[in-house]
Amino acid sequence: MIAPDLLEILCCPETHQDLRLAEPAAIDRLNSRITAGTLKNRAGQLIREKLDAGLIRSDGKYLYPVRRGIPVMLVDEAIPLPG
Repeated sequence: MIAPDLLEILCCPETHQDLRLAEPAAIDRLNSRITAGTLKNRAGQLIREKLDAGLIRSDGKYLYPVRRGIPVMLVDEAIPLPG
């Protein structure tokens, strides 16, 4: 979904850490939480649109959503990850 050369140059807009593509199982878990109405982004807004994919920051704390093949690289749109 995301070209490898694009993934190589993308980084977290906040910390400039590298990003990696999220595993499908992780996206499925987040989409289940979206369906249940329990997933919020970093700004505290409820997420209503399911994710096609996601980019996880190298420290594993946040995921940037990918919708319709486009990474949403806004700090407030990042999704906090457990653990």
